[in-house]
Amino acid sequence: MKKLKFTDLLITIMVGVVFGILMKFWDDLYTVVKPLMPVARQLLYGMWFMNGVFAALLIRKPGAALIASIAGAALSAFIGHGLEVLIYGFAQGLAAELLFAAFRYRKFSVPIAGLAGIASCATSFGLDMFYGYAELEPWALFVKYGLRVVSAFIFTGVFAVLIIRALEATGVTQSIRPVSKDEYSLLDR
Repeated sequence: MKKLKFTDLLITIMVGVVFGILMKFWDDLYTVVKPLMPVARQLLYGMWFMNGVFAALLIRKPGAALIASIAGAALSAFIGHGLEVLIYGFAQGLAAELLFAAFRYRKFSVPIAGLAGIASCATSFGLDMFYGYAELEPWALFVKYGLRVVSAFIFTGVFAVLIIRALEATGVTQSIRPVSKDEYSLLDR
């Protein structure tokens, strides 16, 4: 199994930082949408699970999902969202990491990436329960987190894979990891 090189580590951290910045703007959007779509806004929540999955799809080495998630959460904590965000970043990154590890970092398709996002969503749900953020009636929990699962799959499985495919098609990723035809086809499995 390939290990992260120094350049991989730098790129992974930068992915985390970029997503940390995006999360600030996404948080503002999520707040603005709240009065317009109080329940349906959960369909936007998948963006918070995309960081680690995107890094894993880009770097394709153990540790990328976890490191990117922690980097993004660290930036988010630094700009004022509190240290609790670091726990979420660690848990979500670890969940995505474990999903890719279960497939030995060999499959990077829409379903696998989507499952990694759903795993991140599941750990987020567990933390929400622990911190008391999910004290709702069972039907409301089902609706809220059901929509988040759908969103997690769409953002991490569909959007992240499409962005990576677009980057690979332009050749931008060649400096990160040369892509052969066989590797490119991994996104289709």
